[in-house]
Amino acid sequence: MQKQLLLYLTLLPGQGTFTASPSCSYHRTHQDGKKIQPYDKIAARGLPDSVADSLNKLVVVKLNGGLGTSMGCKGPKSLISVRNENTFLDLTVQQIEHLNKTYNTDVPLVLMNSFNTDEDTKKILQKYTHHRVKIHTFNQSRYPRIHKESLLPVAANLSMTGQNADGWYPPGHGDIYASFYNSGLLDQLIAQGKEYIFVSNIDNLGATVDLHILHHLVSQPNGKGCEFVMEVTDKTRADVKGGTLIQYEGKLRLLEIAQVPKAHVDEFKSVSKFKIFNTNNLWISLPAIKRLQEQNAMDMEIIVNPKTLDGGLNVIQLETAVGAAIKCFDNALGINVPRSRFLPVKTTSDLLLVMSNLYSLEAGCLTMSPKREFPTTPHVKLGSSFTKVQEYLTRFESIPDMLELDHLTVSGDVTFGKNVSLKGTVIIIANHGDRIDIPAGSMLENKIVSGNLRILDH
Repeated sequence: MQKQLLLYLTLLPGQGTFTASPSCSYHRTHQDGKKIQPYDKIAARGLPDSVADSLNKLVVVKLNGGLGTSMGCKGPKSLISVRNENTFLDLTVQQIEHLNKTYNTDVPLVLMNSFNTDEDTKKILQKYTHHRVKIHTFNQSRYPRIHKESLLPVAANLSMTGQNADGWYPPGHGDIYASFYNSGLLDQLIAQGKEYIFVSNIDNLGATVDLHILHHLVSQPNGKGCEFVMEVTDKTRADVKGGTLIQYEGKLRLLEIAQVPKAHVDEFKSVSKFKIFNTNNLWISLPAIKRLQEQNAMDMEIIVNPKTLDGGLNVIQLETAVGAAIKCFDNALGINVPRSRFLPVKTTSDLLLVMSNLYSLEAGCLTMSPKREFPTTPHVKLGSSFTKVQEYLTRFESIPDMLELDHLTVSGDVTFGKNVSLKGTVIIIANHGDRIDIPAGSMLENKIVSGNLRILDH
């Protein structure tokens, strides 16, 4: 099936059709675009008088299985401070609490934890006891890593300690359907009258509840209800690895880069050929999840993810992606949303953007400052000296003014004084063994700062 899928790929609206013949020569034709709708068309329907009725059918689910190790932090990534001492989890709780207070509703928060994050997350949840948000958790599965050479499990037994500690992994967010169902929480929420879940990565600060998309879902005509919405957004050169939507045998499918043969990876990354990518903001029918689980009809492509453990052992992880189930649901739809709904924090470069004056924070939501002339975010590339959050924080006495910044590259041992202003394109490179301290109050506009502190016009 996967080979067939790669032999015939149909691009969706606005992209034309992308067909790979068995000889793998590609051509483009026009394709009807009803399966992906522009967000403006959804929003143009307006909102009903009673927004509360729709909200009371909703559950917010955050994927909370990841650790902060890539940013040099211990414990769940959701507990990293991202803005004014607020963590990802703090901001999520504030957003939902604001909705519940504003509309007098009861939207609960559900966290899908992994064995890596469950214990630490549960400890921290006590701080939200007096917030107006009911918080539930469930755990995703634990799968054994497979030895690449022998194809046998790395773990010798079910223990998670000692030599076995590296033997297990959470099998990707596609595991949400089975784990949610098996936890009993799905049935519990359906019994409370909940109809849809809004699923997103907890580190995507743009993934807030959108009332227009929710209204579109709950006001579908009977018999033609949309059971699955994937938010997609326009691809830029920074998003070339993001999964995209294709059409195959009349159904929407998610195609991930890991499923593309090496010979066609460059074509997959093409911004002109594949113009949209999956934000992993998904709206899914709860009764439909229950039906598909009970019919054993949740069919998702398995992604083979090769990894090398710290000791050098090569292993294989078999994973699935939550969006890959789109083909199983009735009347699935893609909605092309504004870029502002995709604001992930994967690195300290991303962290610098969300901590800066580019954004203002209100009720847990980050919004782009009206003072910025362009709605796009600057391209920021911080070097290896900034990779870990703690080291990154010591390098900024205060976060620079970035309202007029287009591009920032920083490499080497560089520190920033207070009230620095960055505009246009700024490149700061400290050579090996050199250190550059940007003085307090500096204004760098279209400048290159090199290892011997010469400041050049760019």
